[in-house]
Amino acid sequence: MLKNLQIENYALIEHLDIDFHPGFSVITGETGAGKSIIIGAIGLLLGQRADSRSIKADAKRCVIEATFDVSHYQLAAFFADNDLDFDGSECIIRRELTAAGKSRAFINDTPASLTQLRELGEQLLDIHSQHKNLLLGKEDFQLSILDIVANQQDTLAAYKKEYKEYKTLVRQLDEAIEEAKSSKADEEFLQFQVNQLAEANLKEGEQEELEAESETLEHAEDIKTALYNAANRLQASSDRTDILGLLKQSIGELESISSVYSHSEELSSRLDSCYIELKDVADELESLAEDIEYSPHRLEQVNERLNTLYTLQKKHGADSVEDLLAIQSDMEEKLMRITHSDDFIGELRRNVEQQKDKTTTLAQKLSKGRKATAKKVEKEMKERLVPLGMPNVQFQCAVVCTPAELTPTGYDQAQFLFNANKSGEPKPVSQIASGGEIARVMLALKALIAGAVKLPTIIFDEIDTGVSGSIAEKMARIMQEMGAQERQVISITHLPQIAALGSHHYKVYKEDTHDDTLSHIVPLSDEERVEEIAHMLSGETLTQAALDNAQALLKNSQK
Repeated sequence: MLKNLQIENYALIEHLDIDFHPGFSVITGETGAGKSIIIGAIGLLLGQRADSRSIKADAKRCVIEATFDVSHYQLAAFFADNDLDFDGSECIIRRELTAAGKSRAFINDTPASLTQLRELGEQLLDIHSQHKNLLLGKEDFQLSILDIVANQQDTLAAYKKEYKEYKTLVRQLDEAIEEAKSSKADEEFLQFQVNQLAEANLKEGEQEELEAESETLEHAEDIKTALYNAANRLQASSDRTDILGLLKQSIGELESISSVYSHSEELSSRLDSCYIELKDVADELESLAEDIEYSPHRLEQVNERLNTLYTLQKKHGADSVEDLLAIQSDMEEKLMRITHSDDFIGELRRNVEQQKDKTTTLAQKLSKGRKATAKKVEKEMKERLVPLGMPNVQFQCAVVCTPAELTPTGYDQAQFLFNANKSGEPKPVSQIASGGEIARVMLALKALIAGAVKLPTIIFDEIDTGVSGSIAEKMARIMQEMGAQERQVISITHLPQIAALGSHHYKVYKEDTHDDTLSHIVPLSDEERVEEIAHMLSGETLTQAALDNAQALLKNSQK
């Protein structure tokens, strides 16, 4: 549960450091004092999108940090799966925003993604704001209530996994059928292309070899002349000095003085190496020159082969023979699928049916649990709503099955039907209930599922809208009971009847400085609580009657 919240430079909050406690707590304050700012800051810790405009006007960055006691909750698997530090008792979540628009998140001082924040946040804290009352009009929300109360979240998770696989197979089958239809028409042309590539007898690396040979054949005479000239210049002729002969003579001169001049031996050896190398080069030049032959016929063959390769590459949009071979392989595979498309589609159909059977079995299990749970929810909701000023309430959970159509949540449709009066037929709660009635229905639902979900912290943001008097007190009693079950419940309220029942009371207020407006939140002492509740009863002017009434409310809260 939430132990401590620290906020720096967020909206109107310059600095906040507040401790929270187990049980039922209340937060009060005038409209616009900053209660929604605190909710917004907590929302950022739960992975909501950040807006740099939320940073205090004169600040470069804001930091929001919350410390949670998680010693009674089984969260070790989450930290292990996400490779996050965890001591088994405490968790610290921090979010940092900069004026430049950058956002960073940390879990126990380890950088974390917003997805990880949201996943962890769903297990730590639930914020029920007024807009969440709109969920009563959504069938998925109503189905989720039934699944939670039926304790079949694991079955639902298994169903969603199988349903995803089922939809994947259905898509593959549809694509295969569509491909078979279009491919059948192209089969003859595809076969022609495959035959053409096969007849070309393509080989990896042949294009580079042929291009090199073509270059050689086209310049054969120039190459042959250059090789012969290079070889001849190393040897004697009528108009040239015999380089190799001169080297041989120099070696002999040096060898003749080796006995009397030691340096000549090394020089002789070096010249001998040069002679051997040059002699070898000369021989190789002559050999290469003899091998070079100008062959117009071979050049024509090479260029014809290259033209075949270039034409195929242009036709298929390829850059090399290797690309053509890959295209040929793909075409052959596609042709094989066309040839055996009936077998392939038949196999896919069998896979789809098998997967549908597995998915349907889980859908049936979900449906059975929902139908059984619907009666339980109807009974418990009536029991919870009657004390909340609805003695004649009608509440029904209509579960309609459509087995022919599987959906992401099964084949059930659920709808909560409601009527606060004896007369008249129950109708969808979102269509018939007033704002105050919807608030009470949502509170009753939250109380109903609180034990099954086992959330450490629940924050109700003005769930009391549209109610007053004894009904407000009864709503507060429900929240008080929820907070007594190893859970933390925090209610942001404008009603003194609810504020009086909190075990701890916090006040949000604004302060005008010389050039700024700041929001603060502080815990109230017993005396301060009396004054705050009295103000909620009588307004700005504090009367003795209001003080007496406030004390009576606080005294009554202890019963």
